[in-house]
Amino acid sequence: MSEPILTIDDLSVTFGGSVEAVRHVSLSLGQGETLAVVGESGSGKSVTALSILQLLPYPTAAHPNGSIRYQGSELIGAPEPDLRRVRGNEIAMIFQEPMTSLNPLHTVEKQISEALILHKGMSRERARPRVLELLELVGIPTPERRLTAYPHELSGGQRQRVMIAMALANEPDILIADEPTTALDVTIQAQILKLLKDLQKRFGMSILFITHDLGIVRHIADRVAVMQAGEIVEAGSVTNVFDTPTHDYTKRLLAAQPTGRKEPPPADAPIIMAGDALKVWFPIKKGLFRRVVDHVKAVDGISVTVREGQTVGVVGESGSGKTTLGMALLRLIHSEGAIRFEGDSIDGVDGGDLRPLRQRMQVVFQDPFGSLSPRMSIAEIIGEGLEVHGVGGSSAEREQHVCDALVEVGLDPDMRHRYPHEFSGGQRQRIAIARALVLKPRFVVLDEPTSALDMSVQAQIVDLLRDLQARHQLAYLFISHDLKVVRAMSDEVIVMRDGKVIEQGPTEAIFDAPRDSYTKALMAAALDMKADTSGVVAT
Repeated sequence: MSEPILTIDDLSVTFGGSVEAVRHVSLSLGQGETLAVVGESGSGKSVTALSILQLLPYPTAAHPNGSIRYQGSELIGAPEPDLRRVRGNEIAMIFQEPMTSLNPLHTVEKQISEALILHKGMSRERARPRVLELLELVGIPTPERRLTAYPHELSGGQRQRVMIAMALANEPDILIADEPTTALDVTIQAQILKLLKDLQKRFGMSILFITHDLGIVRHIADRVAVMQAGEIVEAGSVTNVFDTPTHDYTKRLLAAQPTGRKEPPPADAPIIMAGDALKVWFPIKKGLFRRVVDHVKAVDGISVTVREGQTVGVVGESGSGKTTLGMALLRLIHSEGAIRFEGDSIDGVDGGDLRPLRQRMQVVFQDPFGSLSPRMSIAEIIGEGLEVHGVGGSSAEREQHVCDALVEVGLDPDMRHRYPHEFSGGQRQRIAIARALVLKPRFVVLDEPTSALDMSVQAQIVDLLRDLQARHQLAYLFISHDLKVVRAMSDEVIVMRDGKVIEQGPTEAIFDAPRDSYTKALMAAALDMKADTSGVVAT
């Protein structure tokens, strides 16, 4: 390898002077090379990456020792003007959570063009063609229509692609990618990885790739470093580390994945939730008088049935309407069509009449950090629903319900007075599950409940959800882009595209003998992402 473009030497990071988040980490990144850093939540991956651009919250965070050199220049302690010149121009970063990283008050065009205006001196008009080019490169459909969109108007995968477009705007020397494909389905993952490899080849760009998905590492990285508890426990070429791991922690990571199948419910199990010919169309308004000129057909005539103890998996690309379908069944958004819950029609029920039903219909959202209030303790978050629905006659009884729910999801009840930021991603997702289950629901929509979690925690959450379902005979609508998790969880699978059902049937039939070409492409992309090859990206 030629002289490294980036060198991290003996880096340590502490918070509050006592918490050691990173300990004596040394890494190097060569010109045009891809280095992957893997490890579980809390291992220090992101802290190491944020240290490169000096984005940690100083003076709370400190570097008691270590050096970070970019093209020979020291970044730790560098003057702020020098850091501003480097950030977003010579070294760019794709952050893990696009919803919290994008400004909710600015349009897509303004956020992408900001880097071009700041570093290239372009006007907004001159930057617009480049913004459109970037949106097209990262796979945003009809980019002209997305220029005026705000982050909340995009799906999770689309927001992540906007983040990637922002990072690539100035063709940086180094791209730090912190979980850039976490929220993306397998086909888009393959496209994004191919895009990054193509751009890397074209511009000689170096990539520091942080991920919990080891299958991705095989496709994109030249070398890999494995982190545990703030330290690098193993490093080397991807082939050596994956084929002949030496550290026990690396071996556990490689072995961690959802396995087994759940027992299917009886064929005559009672129907808990059913939707018939559901439609959710969002109007597109234009002009001075905001006339409706078209519709986004997020859900277009879909029928679904979920029985007691059954899991119906819903898969499809970002923006296909998966989450909208779940929210429509829960009556959280307006829809047309018939909805029956436990045999009763609820599509015409509105307002206060829905409240008694809310206790028996729950949802676990995709982002366990964004869905938990940072101002409330865990006990308050889980107990809020009990108070709203009048469950438990006294505060002491409600407290006991909270403790029982935490035990059921594998958490220590003594932690109930802590706040969300004090927990790892996997723990926060368990808290979100406890909040849903404390009300003893019959039907639960699980919206990408494992997408933000590392592989070992994914397997734990899948086992937990299957156990809870068997114990309480819950009906699940399981929304996910991770096909291996869907296969481990689901009895039946619905494949969606552009608001329509492309294919529907038993899990084994969908995975082993798909009939539609789109389903075949999804399955092929999933197999390619699992392929045992290094440095080759699925096309």
